[in-house]
Amino acid sequence: MRSNHANSIVALIGPPTVGKSTLFNRITRSRNAIVDATPGVTRDRHYKQVNWKGQSFMLVDTGGIENNPDDAMVDTIREQALAAIEEADSILFLMDGKAGLMPADYDLVEMLRKTEKPVFFVVNKVDGPEQELDVLTPFYELGTDSLWALSAEHNYGFHTLMDGLCDSLPENTSEAGLPENTIRIAFIGRPNVGKSSMINCILGEERMVVSDLSGTTRDSVDTLLTHKERNYLLIDTAGIRRKGKTSEKLEKFSIIKALAAIGRCEIALVLLDASEGITEQDTKVIGYTQDQAKGLILLVNKWDLVADDKKRQKQIMEEIARAVPFVGFAPLITVSAKTGYGIKRIFPAAGGVSRQFRAKFPTSALNRLLADAVENHSPPIYKNKRLKFYYTSQLSSSPPTFVIISNSGKGVHFSYERYLVNRFREGLELDRVPLRLIFKKKKDRRSRNK
Repeated sequence: MRSNHANSIVALIGPPTVGKSTLFNRITRSRNAIVDATPGVTRDRHYKQVNWKGQSFMLVDTGGIENNPDDAMVDTIREQALAAIEEADSILFLMDGKAGLMPADYDLVEMLRKTEKPVFFVVNKVDGPEQELDVLTPFYELGTDSLWALSAEHNYGFHTLMDGLCDSLPENTSEAGLPENTIRIAFIGRPNVGKSSMINCILGEERMVVSDLSGTTRDSVDTLLTHKERNYLLIDTAGIRRKGKTSEKLEKFSIIKALAAIGRCEIALVLLDASEGITEQDTKVIGYTQDQAKGLILLVNKWDLVADDKKRQKQIMEEIARAVPFVGFAPLITVSAKTGYGIKRIFPAAGGVSRQFRAKFPTSALNRLLADAVENHSPPIYKNKRLKFYYTSQLSSSPPTFVIISNSGKGVHFSYERYLVNRFREGLELDRVPLRLIFKKKKDRRSRNK
């Protein structure tokens, strides 16, 4: 059985132009990071959940989290290294095989070597085995036990590095032996939005049985909670509740921690601040939950501050609807961790979302639903041909995902796809969870027989 590293963080550090973004792209099999020869060009979308041979982790391109790309290179890379040492589970330190040793390399290697975390000293731009001896020899002056030869651009040494990296990650032991059908939830939100107070309020409720479960090496403790005969796992609550950590030295990693928590959860509970309304950072975090196709509940905290202001209450709801129209399905609960208002509605809502999130449907019922939808609203014409839908079936649950086989996998316009999503939501009573439709072109018999 493969280990689950879904909440592990791997930091990718090194000077600008050393190839971090190229390696990031190769690992994530995407073009999410901008690749350019200009130093400091990496911007947002610099973290991504990665799956390698069934093992998952959060990859961070630290070039994207530099506060001031114009700072002196040594100070900037040192800051990256400190952040990685503080927060990551494993570290990929990338050096430039063509440029050779840089002055900063010596101090950084010494700093990284002192950490107890696995560090991979990777020499990039080694295009083949015939170059290894000449390129790697100078880097052994750093005194490292081992060097990893790599060409991020041409794939040389990549599979060996990835296998070694995954072997180094800590196992997530907190979910071993959980009661069956435990609902995994994570409280996500900006600093000072009230996560700590919210969790403490919940744990202080009566009729709840609470136990702590040891997590991974990052000093996290998950809380197993039983409420009205249902089991819930509150993810990484120790890190959230720990006093004195609200102003962490490395606040920039907070969003990455949130993403790692989202990766482990079934339902993300995103806290918003009623006194501030929804912010740009809030919308990004909500978007990340949908990038990972998670169940979602919006909690508008500090509702006691606007309890007597009906106009402001209406304004907050309108702002949320405008900012995140793509999650109109998500339950929205107004709460106050200070007074306890609305807290008792959280777990019934989570239970309802979980039931829909895990729901499975017979193929016959799905095909009747699709036929009725097509009869009521004919598919559009694509390339002078009317789209035809032959059949549908459920591909997976968590979230409910359905494949529709048609005469074109690309010709379904967004508006018609939205129509079908709404019909599926209505017909299957899936009004509180993300629902995905995948359109595939039917293979003809000739291609199947080849």
